[in-house]
Amino acid sequence: MDIPAPAPSSPRPLGRGDLRWLLLWLLGQRPHHGYELIQQVSQMFARRYTPSAGSVYPLLAEFERQHWVLVEPGDGRKCYRLSSTGQALLQVQDEAVQDALLRARHSARQLAKQQLPAPIRQAMAQLTQQLLQQRQPWPPQQVAAAAALIAQAAIVLGADPASPPDPA
Repeated sequence: MDIPAPAPSSPRPLGRGDLRWLLLWLLGQRPHHGYELIQQVSQMFARRYTPSAGSVYPLLAEFERQHWVLVEPGDGRKCYRLSSTGQALLQVQDEAVQDALLRARHSARQLAKQQLPAPIRQAMAQLTQQLLQQRQPWPPQQVAAAAALIAQAAIVLGADPASPPDPA
């Protein structure tokens, strides 16, 4: 059975306005340079998506015009810090911010799934199907065996590909 890669839910990894909320949320955590913000968003997507400078810097300029951020110059780079107005905006728009974070996490998972090799996608689909078809209470020995196999798979995936497998 050949499981195709999941189709992207949208051609863009972020919905309309989501980058704005993600940047404001990150600035609410601590001050950042523009480049740091780009890297932080990229890290949220495990480096599978990186916003362009052409999308981030105009938003930072807008934040500055709206007085949502304070700009502190230093060593040739601007450091953006959320102002009290920006903090108030984040509080008022908390639901929109949380929704944007949720959509970003979902999009990051979709991007990761798309990049899985087909045999792994197939095995995961088969495992999921078996787990969902289990209608009886699980016998303890079956729980222990399944948990051990899944834990072993996690160890294999986390191992250095250059090192020989553990014969355990």
